[in-house]
Parts: sequence; structure tokens; C-alpha cells
Amino acid sequence: MVLVTGATGLVGSHLLYALAEDGEKIRALYRTATKIDQVKELFEWYGEKGSSLFEKIEWVAGDITEIPSLEKAFEGVKTVYHTAAYISFDPKNEEKLLKANYEGTANIVNMCLAKGVDQLCYTSSIATISGNKDLLDEENHWDAAHSNVYATSKYLAEMEVWRGGEEGLKIAIVNPGVIFGPGNWRRGSGWFFTRLASGMQYYPPGGTGFVGVWDVVKAMRKLMESGIYQQRFILVGENLHFKNVFDAISKLLGVAPPEKELRAWMLEVLWRADWLRCAFSGGKRQLSKAVAHSLKNPKKYDNRKICKAVSMDFQPLDDVLQICSRHFKDSSGA
Repeated sequence: MVLVTGATGLVGSHLLYALAEDGEKIRALYRTATKIDQVKELFEWYGEKGSSLFEKIEWVAGDITEIPSLEKAFEGVKTVYHTAAYISFDPKNEEKLLKANYEGTANIVNMCLAKGVDQLCYTSSIATISGNKDLLDEENHWDAAHSNVYATSKYLAEMEVWRGGEEGLKIAIVNPGVIFGPGNWRRGSGWFFTRLASGMQYYPPGGTGFVGVWDVVKAMRKLMESGIYQQRFILVGENLHFKNVFDAISKLLGVAPPEKELRAWMLEVLWRADWLRCAFSGGKRQLSKAVAHSLKNPKKYDNRKICKAVSMDFQPLDDVLQICSRHFKDSSGA
């Protein structure tokens, strides 16, 4: 039995599809029942066999922050893909981030150890990898001095997974870049499509590592099948400037791309203005000091370790964005 946490999320839902397509016995953990329908719609969008594949999934209600709710989910499980996470870069959400990502992952590790799970694959982020090298690799670690609250929570989660490895659990950690794939267009990378479709004047400076969701799923599955454990792997298909990515999406959507770059001094003004706005209004932060710093100091990431370990070939991002744009248009009726 294979257990997938975060099963209604971007990585989780596509992982379910791949596992079902290969005939695996799957159990999916969910918190919100309404999101299951979104997963079903995604399965059906992929083709006629989508409905039959969806029926192969055993859905179990549970919350990774509540251990008693996980008891049923872990019955008879031998492999766990832990993709559940809370994503926010707002410093006011630090407690929620630590609760879900740090404590939640600790609970998953403890359940794996208590229930005799053989192997655990954890979906982390390149946010936990930093440094001054031209090309960052798995030997570069988290920099607390310039870390945002999300990166901190994911780093602490990784430490729990490493602890599980020290206690006998076979573990692998993947560190994906910005993940693109069909799914929720209101959050994560999906927001880029929604925002660009409605018109944008400015694009952020620099760039980062990007990857298609199908490659994230493929790498995770290959690692669990390879017998390669107690290691972590960067999952980045291409290192690109935000402008290039935004231009490509805009072209696919048939809209004008943003033409103005947010300068470094603008970011300094904006994060301070955003802090003042939230201090007086109590609203959500849109740009923190740490995020502004990361935008001004872009990084590139080395994917050679995963390519060598499991003979991994990454899908060109142009192809990924084409599929995403088709789903976005179908979902929005454009």
C-alpha cells in the first residue's frame, strides 16, 4: 500500500494519477472533501481513462497535525510520499507554517517509524538551499540569515526526515524549484497564469529554477524504485529569468507581457510599504523583506545529481507551459 499526503495538491494529485496508471494500491490523505472533486476533474481532463483511474484511489480523511487522525491512513502502508505543505511567505503565518510543515512532518516521520513503513519520500523545496556559488547543488544548505518563514519551516521539516533516516527509515528528499502543472490557478505557480491573463505591467528581477510537475512525480517514483536512500536531490529542469517565463506564458495566453522590471530600489520601497500597510490594516503581506532579498539575489541550481542517479531527463519548460495553458483556458472557458 502506498500513502500520499497532500493528495489534493499539485504534486499529490499528479502523483496519484501516475500511481493509479501503473496499478499501484493507493491511499490518499485529504483534509477538505470538496477538493477531491477537483482531483477527479483533473483526472478526467487527461482523458477517457481518468474516471476509472480515479476510482482506484482509497480516500482517507486526516490531518498531518493531528496524530490520532493518521492511524487509519497508515494501516498496511509500506511507502509514503509526503507532499502535504502549507505555503505562505507572510511572516504573520509563521506559527501556521511551523505547525503544518515542521510539526506535521515530524508526525509523519513518527507514524512511519511506529507503523513499520519501509520508505518515505519527502517533497521539500529549493528554498532550503542557498549560498554564493554560481550553481547551487545539494551540498549547499539553508542560510538562516536570509531565510523567509516558508524556507525555515521546510528546513526544519527536512531535519525531521533526516532524523527518521537516522532511526532506520529509508528516506529520500526532493527539492523542486517552482513547479508548473495543471491544477489550482489561484495559488502557487498557477497564480502566474491568472495574474498575467488579467494584465501585468511589472515583472520581478532575476530568476530561479523551474520544473514541470510530471518530472517531480517521475523523480520521486524513480527514487523509491531505485533503492537510493538517505540522500536529497534538486529537481530543476531549467534556470530561467522571470521575464522569459512571463513572456512565454503571456504569448500562450495571447496577452501582452509585462514590460517593466521591478528595480532593486523599488523592492526596498515596496516591502517597507507593504509592512506599513499590514501594520495598520492587519491584511496579508504581499512582499516580505526576505522575499525581496531573494528576488534581488537570484540563484541557479544544479540538477546533475538526480540526472545521474536515476537517468532523469527533464521536460522542456516550453512544453510544460503549453500543457498548463491548455488546462488554464479549458478551466476558465477562454
